[in-house]
Amino acid sequence: MILVGLDVGTTKVTAVIGELSSDGILDIIGEGTVPSHGLRRGVVTNLERTTESIRQAIFQAERVAGVKAERVWVGVAGAHVRSVTSHGLAAIRRGQQITVTDVERAIEQAKAYPFEGDYELIHALPLEFRVDGQEGIRDPIGMAGVRLEVDVHLVAGSKGPLTNLRKAVEDAGLELQGMVLQAYASGLAVLSPEELSMTVMLVDIGGGTTDVAVFRQGRLAHSAVIPLGGDHVSQDIAKLLQIPVEEAERVAKKYGAALPELADPELVLEVSQEGAAQISYQAPDLARIIRPRLREILHLARQSVDEALGPLEITVGKVIVTGGASMVRGLEELARKQFNLPVRLGKPLGVQGLTDVVASPTHATAVGLVRHAANLAAQAPLPRGHRPGRSKTSPASKPVLNTEGAANAASGLWERIKGMFKNFF
Repeated sequence: MILVGLDVGTTKVTAVIGELSSDGILDIIGEGTVPSHGLRRGVVTNLERTTESIRQAIFQAERVAGVKAERVWVGVAGAHVRSVTSHGLAAIRRGQQITVTDVERAIEQAKAYPFEGDYELIHALPLEFRVDGQEGIRDPIGMAGVRLEVDVHLVAGSKGPLTNLRKAVEDAGLELQGMVLQAYASGLAVLSPEELSMTVMLVDIGGGTTDVAVFRQGRLAHSAVIPLGGDHVSQDIAKLLQIPVEEAERVAKKYGAALPELADPELVLEVSQEGAAQISYQAPDLARIIRPRLREILHLARQSVDEALGPLEITVGKVIVTGGASMVRGLEELARKQFNLPVRLGKPLGVQGLTDVVASPTHATAVGLVRHAANLAAQAPLPRGHRPGRSKTSPASKPVLNTEGAANAASGLWERIKGMFKNFF
């Protein structure tokens, strides 16, 4: 089975093609990355140019894989994305056991959350159930009680941007299988089994936006999109040094550091100003330009968690930073100082196939989208209530996450109810 993930970002478009074997092994067999045109902060601003960027990335991936990409999963980000944890309730007849239908009713009520404006639901992800006030229940089916409650993490996007992204994909000659929050997809790619058993924060720093997600025992408990990313670092450098943005990007990638003490004090940079004049600049001074913007991004990531879940140090046990801009030297150390928590750089784990190409933070979202597609393909069909159009295999099939530990985090009810509603995934 051929599976395709498409990461349509502000600075680049990446397509990854995976092949899922009959025994559940996922190999990455194709990859294509091209500069992104026609997007700003995750939103399509020029439909024709975005479509062409998608077409080129897919063509490159097809050429490497030697197969045709027809259906794709696409990552969604941008300031238009909203998320909230909603509450649902279902009354159970006295003396009756809780059924799948009861779970469906409770989740449907939670999905009715009134987002302001014209929004389209992307995900409805159950977090926890309660039966007659008893908390911490992951699978209530078969239990006795009269009151079933559920907390569901809802992710929605503005219909306009989602419609434009959908049209760009379809105009490129592709069938859109579904949209997935980029931070969620990145988490599927980079989180280890140990991290999936605890509460961790993922900070995915892209070009135009930064995606924040908190995973609690493998489930998405919080998500947010910050309208700042690596492009803003480049713009700061360009403004202060009076150089073109393209030159600022080159300098940041080659010489940039998040902390001045990590930059070589003997290194003098030669950069081209507007008008082709050359100036000299010391590497530690460049880091002093980079650090404030990265601090701001990390501060806003922390603030989003503090406001939604409580103080970060109490709520979260570890932080994973990923995305293209996370590769700035010293970012992990800067994040450790700012969060006062263990921090590591997130790269796709357990990758088979083109490991030398995709095992990088820049490919976290695209690889995660392919894994998401593989998980759905490996799902056992529900005896009732599932939607048509899902790939189905035998009940013995296992979800293809990055490791077996991730599959354990998605067991039980999680596997049974994911297929119940088209907006779950």
